[in-house]
Amino acid sequence: MDHKGTQILKTERLVLRPFRTEDAPAMFRNWASDEEVTRFLTWPSHRTEADSAAILREWTADYARKDFYQWAIVPKGNGPEPVGSISVVSLSEQTEKAHIGYCIGRQWWHQGITSEAMRAVMDFLFDEVGVQRVDSRHDPRNPHSGAVMEKCGMRYEGTLRQSDWNNQGICDACWYALLLAERQAKESR
Repeated sequence: MDHKGTQILKTERLVLRPFRTEDAPAMFRNWASDEEVTRFLTWPSHRTEADSAAILREWTADYARKDFYQWAIVPKGNGPEPVGSISVVSLSEQTEKAHIGYCIGRQWWHQGITSEAMRAVMDFLFDEVGVQRVDSRHDPRNPHSGAVMEKCGMRYEGTLRQSDWNNQGICDACWYALLLAERQAKESR
């Protein structure tokens, strides 16, 4: 893989960009403090804006690494204010695989924003970084997350029972993936 770091990505409606420390108030207000947003995530809701500021300090320091991928989701016309995040949660150099996670504020649910962001990140990872596989997973009690994966061309691979943990406790995990070869086959049609 040829790591590029978190680059600015633009879509029809979005700008995906690195977070800035001054994004803490928007992060806290728009999604990180909302227990409904974090319900099926692996990190707890932020209790204070200082919690958001602390994680943003970590992320902004990590941007120096070329294998760190963490984007703020910013709708065009929304000014600089992010409404969610999308990231490569884990990478495997050996298998050339990237695992993606995402979350978005409740006010922006069901508008196709997360799918649009996910497609842009997947394109970047396949075309620029050279991954061979992009995957993601969700708790089956959160089917809308699986719908995002399907809209992005990922195929359902199966459910691993009691194999994961989120803010609801031990849970099943529904896995989806898209392989570079599958993507290329679709494009050649």
